[in-house]
Amino acid sequence: MSVTIKDVAKKAGVSPSTVSRVIAEHPRISAETSKRVKEIMEELGYHPNMMAKSLVSKTTRTIGVILPRPAEELLLNFFFYELMRGVLAQLTRAGYDLLMAGGSNEREELDTVTRLVRGGRIDGLLLLYSRSSDPVISFLHEEKVPFVLIGRSLDYENINSVDNDNIQAAYDATNHLIAQGQKRIGFVSGPARLAMTQDRMTGYTKALSEAGLPFRNGWVVEGEFLLESGYRAMASIMSQPEPPTALVVIDDVVAFGVLKGLAELGYRIPQDVAIVSFNNIALSELTMPPITSVDIGTYQLGYTASQMVLRMIQQEAILSRQIIPHRLVVRESSLRTVTLI
Repeated sequence: MSVTIKDVAKKAGVSPSTVSRVIAEHPRISAETSKRVKEIMEELGYHPNMMAKSLVSKTTRTIGVILPRPAEELLLNFFFYELMRGVLAQLTRAGYDLLMAGGSNEREELDTVTRLVRGGRIDGLLLLYSRSSDPVISFLHEEKVPFVLIGRSLDYENINSVDNDNIQAAYDATNHLIAQGQKRIGFVSGPARLAMTQDRMTGYTKALSEAGLPFRNGWVVEGEFLLESGYRAMASIMSQPEPPTALVVIDDVVAFGVLKGLAELGYRIPQDVAIVSFNNIALSELTMPPITSVDIGTYQLGYTASQMVLRMIQQEAILSRQIIPHRLVVRESSLRTVTLI
């Protein structure tokens, strides 16, 4: 026989309404009473009906995460798991659940978000991407839904977001290769529609310009955040009459594909082609050779974004763009002992 709220109230020596207020975390319930009732709930194995609680409190204690499309690509990237580890650490500590959703195209994404918001299924949202003229961000902005963007919006300045200084990060990565004596530096890019890709391209070109080094369209290849994308890029970029001798790669997983493609073409790393990548996932130091990578604080991005959206739900007045620091982790893939001419 299941334990009821009346059973808890009787054993705790309080009324059922007091137990309900403890469950709802009512501010007028003393800390002593709340502690005693919760201990009894745990002792009896009582679990409150969260649906009923939501009807009373008008909250779901659920945060939605909208996955960029195609979601299957994201799920193949270790960056996502480290990001979600940070998200879950904060949400779990605060007693919130996580709901992940997305769509196969732009229309489906907007329909999904509209259904979650207007159906009262979530208290707030986290977005893992930003693109030009994004209808999801426009909808959330107009509906005044608590949401935080992990990244930078190309259209709105007055939204809460957590990001890196991607221009500076790519500038630092490119300058590291320049300091190693590299003069022909290419860029394996992500999707051009993403703000992060545009910012890293800006940092890359800025470093080349300041050093008086050439920028060539044939040394830049756009792709997705997949190993196969990096692998395919090498057939194009290394077929140039004068191919690059160093590469800035948008993501570690993409860099794994770059390593594979270069090896099949007979190039040695770093003797023939030096590589710097981004995200510093755990596997980046286990490749042969280990990959130099920009650590963007992926866990902290997720943790801080969750923290911000919870503050918004609690109606704290915040409007900010939090920047998570980055650092270059130098490994063998970018180090050269001979200066190229």
